[in-house]
Amino acid sequence: MSAVAEMGGSKNLGLRVQKKMLGKMTSKKIAKVFIDDTMGELLDNVYKLCKEYKQNKKEADKLIKNIIKITVKIGILYRNEQFNAEEIKIAEAFRRKFRTMIMTFVSFCEVDYTFDKNFMVGALNDCSLLLTQLVVRHLTDKSQGRIDYVFGFFQDGAFMDSLFDPNSPLKPNLSVIVVGLNKLLEEGSI
Repeated sequence: MSAVAEMGGSKNLGLRVQKKMLGKMTSKKIAKVFIDDTMGELLDNVYKLCKEYKQNKKEADKLIKNIIKITVKIGILYRNEQFNAEEIKIAEAFRRKFRTMIMTFVSFCEVDYTFDKNFMVGALNDCSLLLTQLVVRHLTDKSQGRIDYVFGFFQDGAFMDSLFDPNSPLKPNLSVIVVGLNKLLEEGSI
């Protein structure tokens, strides 16, 4: 076997091992090894928000676990240069669309009575489609289902209405999330 074939084989094996190890992770704390402090704090607050909204710890755990797995798997694929030129274009389009959506969401949170549910649902749907296009060649149907689950949660109209209700019990968690999102936007992480 040539050295190039061995490298390709070992690189592919290493990638499979990394993805398999990630698949076995169940703890947010273990996953934080792969995620910086700001993102970890943001995920903690999204967890609290989801738990408060759903009144269900299992649902909140599932949402955060899926976000972490998707994020880390895509990071592993990117670091191992698995995306082709077309997929890199899709990734760039996703990043631009996601950043714009987050900036708009933050604006909706900071300026009362500006929330546009149709815009948010459309932007979330666009991001979901782009992300699915990016990973379709690399991840299993189960992983793609995680993408659908995460975006589906945030696209829920009742959830959005409760976020932007002036008397919502979710407001304190939402305020902390907005601070985290602003920090990530300033750092260029989003």
